[in-house]
Amino acid sequence: MRTIKTDIPLRLDRLPWDRFHVLVVVALGVTWILDGLEVTLAGAVSGVLKESASLQFSNAEVGLANSAYLAGAVSGAILFGWLTDRLGRRKLIFITLATYGLATAGTAFTTDIWSFALLRFITGAGIGGEYTAINSAIQELLPARVRGWSDLAINGSFWIGAALGAAGSILLLDPHLLGPDIGWRACFLIGAVLAIPILFMRRWIPESPRWLLTHGRADHAEEIVASIERTIAQRGKELPNAGPPRFQLRERHHATLAEIATVLFGVHCRRALVGLSLMVAQAFFYNAIFFTYALVLTDFYGVAAENVGWYILPFAAGNVLGPLLLGRLFDTVGRRPMIAATYIISGLLLTISGFLFQQGVLNGTTQTIAWMVVFFFASAAASSAYLTVSETFPLEIRALAIAAFYAVGTGLGGVAAPALFGVLIESGSRDQVLIGYLLGALLMVTAGIIQAIFGVAAERRTLEDVARPISAID
Repeated sequence: MRTIKTDIPLRLDRLPWDRFHVLVVVALGVTWILDGLEVTLAGAVSGVLKESASLQFSNAEVGLANSAYLAGAVSGAILFGWLTDRLGRRKLIFITLATYGLATAGTAFTTDIWSFALLRFITGAGIGGEYTAINSAIQELLPARVRGWSDLAINGSFWIGAALGAAGSILLLDPHLLGPDIGWRACFLIGAVLAIPILFMRRWIPESPRWLLTHGRADHAEEIVASIERTIAQRGKELPNAGPPRFQLRERHHATLAEIATVLFGVHCRRALVGLSLMVAQAFFYNAIFFTYALVLTDFYGVAAENVGWYILPFAAGNVLGPLLLGRLFDTVGRRPMIAATYIISGLLLTISGFLFQQGVLNGTTQTIAWMVVFFFASAAASSAYLTVSETFPLEIRALAIAAFYAVGTGLGGVAAPALFGVLIESGSRDQVLIGYLLGALLMVTAGIIQAIFGVAAERRTLEDVARPISAID
């Protein structure tokens, strides 16, 4: 195996912000918009699924279908994450998006709980695979100095998708337009339609030069970086000096299972604890509340199912503003204090709003306002979890590490949450629902404390400095 001495990571990190980076953010970051769209539609149409003449789901079946989506996301993350590290970032960003688009289109034509749940599982698999491939590519293509803010902003775009889903549900679930049995089917076609132009946009995204370096394709990596540099220079932007090459890598094809286990549970066991706690907490927190958002509004506040979208729109706005307004602090104040603070504040605020709900002092509007405040901080916190697991592990296992923590976090914290809350809401007891809220709050506060103690100060540092590549040579 030959040795490669390179300055490519430094050259990528010193690049001035350019249209190339905007293309990366838009073409790849749209994944979160699609996920936000899917999750919102699942929540917004849950009431209508119970009224649909062809489905007539119970609350428990709605929770089961939502859990199937999350279970698919877990399975897809593991499978596609493994393939992303072996086959490259670029191939998988097409495969995962196509999987998502075909499955969500198929959902619109289902006729029973089992076909609906199966296609929601496959849809989730596509989105889970997107998370691993996209997070890897974004982290490896964007400059280090803006990695935190840009990653949080991209993750926060989930709520742009949520707003699109809410707006679409308001229109398509209008009983005077399509009716409940046709309207929910049209809702699930939105994502499939959006996926088509995105596939074409991704044609201009190159393979990650960092991935190419570790797979013996240094010449190809050099061509890509040189092309980006030429394009930026032609626009009159100055390229700062990157300094002499200081990274030496040994060519390899993939990390072995033994190496992966050694890195995750040996060399970086503390980072693994941080990543796992952050992912589990945010997955439970979000999926428990958002997948059952419509059920709380309809069952406890008497909101009509077709009007749920109006309550999701302001909630989505709070979630978008959190990462946008707080994001730069993660690059300036630092990862450790900001991640810990947003997690702990989110947990404390959910506790307060949960008791207000339990006491019956809120209505549909004030409940939405309370959740807007809670998730202003929780959105930044959840986004930082993905940032953490994607930048604190070595390049060779980055996608699989993202997949592993996403899968375990979603499996432990997310898959069970909608089903659990579906049962709690079905009971009709505010006391029972409060228990679920307190559990979510406890997980968030605990994760924040773990981050404060063991978190990594990764702000403005080259990825190879944050986590030494497995193939690096001293």
